[in-house]
Amino acid sequence: MFKKTLSLFLSMVMLISLAAVQVHAVMPAVSKEDLKVGAVFIGPSDDGFTGAHYNGIEKMKEAVGLSDEQILYKFNVPENSECESAMRELVDKGCQIIFGNSWGYMNYMEELAEEYPDVVFSHCSGYKNNGVNFNNYFGRIYQARYLSGIAAGLKTTTNKIGYVGAWPDNAEVNGGINAFALGVQSVNPDAVVYVKFINSWGDPTLEKQTAEALLAIDCDVIAQHVDSSMPQVAAQEAGKFGCGYNTDMTAVAPDAHLTAPVWNWASVYTAEIEDLINGVWEPVNYFYGLKEDMVDISPLSKNVAEGTAEKIEEAREKIVSGEWDVFTGPIYNQDGEEVLKEGETLSDADITGTFMVELLIKGVKVE
Repeated sequence: MFKKTLSLFLSMVMLISLAAVQVHAVMPAVSKEDLKVGAVFIGPSDDGFTGAHYNGIEKMKEAVGLSDEQILYKFNVPENSECESAMRELVDKGCQIIFGNSWGYMNYMEELAEEYPDVVFSHCSGYKNNGVNFNNYFGRIYQARYLSGIAAGLKTTTNKIGYVGAWPDNAEVNGGINAFALGVQSVNPDAVVYVKFINSWGDPTLEKQTAEALLAIDCDVIAQHVDSSMPQVAAQEAGKFGCGYNTDMTAVAPDAHLTAPVWNWASVYTAEIEDLINGVWEPVNYFYGLKEDMVDISPLSKNVAEGTAEKIEEAREKIVSGEWDVFTGPIYNQDGEEVLKEGETLSDADITGTFMVELLIKGVKVE
């Protein structure tokens, strides 16, 4: 209920935040030798989502030239007061910048930023920004999901595609479902995307069970917005196919996996750390996409249908050029009502706000 209520104000708050950053302050420079970077992560270093963040921090460390001792990690931190405690500990250990990679950290980080104005708090996947030392970063993962939808739409033979979703009534999740479905429909207008939510960002057992339930209703491609590779394992065991998330999951499902939307978090982590070292860090909200190499898909596997690479490249070129983006009309809701006219494109506030919270498009069915 908290997330649903909060989302109703998301568009308005995003506009306020965007306005606020026009009068933001610049944080003082921190020498590279004295820098300590804190990272509070929702999962372990080897899962899909947190693993991608961990790899991003490690690549940043190499690119900037930091030592192991300058990076302090906190793994498996839940979205409650434990994350506050973890961040306070990182402040006490001298971290000048702290990254948090889960939605539920947002309000805790906002409060701590007020308490510690000399420390940068950078939050992933939220929308708040205090214009001083608290910002957020995310990416246009919906663009990569659209590309993966093309692979799924060309591969299905039953025209039933399963999608293991995390949370209902969430702009990020709904945006991913809608973008994926639009990608499917761009090459296969008869295909339907069947969604089952698990009400968690990650629960390997439940993820696999949910994928199996979708396979049982004749879905022959399984996509996902959950953290582990278990939906792809379920597809492999059933002799079907799938699109993973966060990392290339071909290794765990070599005969099933097609491709996966993936993140290059190093691009943001490196930019923020270099800006802090150079004394030009500002609390801007990062929202990068394919063009900036923030998101992409993993290499297409041997399992994709003929012509998949060509169709994906065609769509990629349009997105990167700025000629077109995924949420360009006409778009219809589940009742067949036009919600976006031909040629119109959704604003970032709509993509990350109330509009997307309330939208599942035609061709998506919730199980």
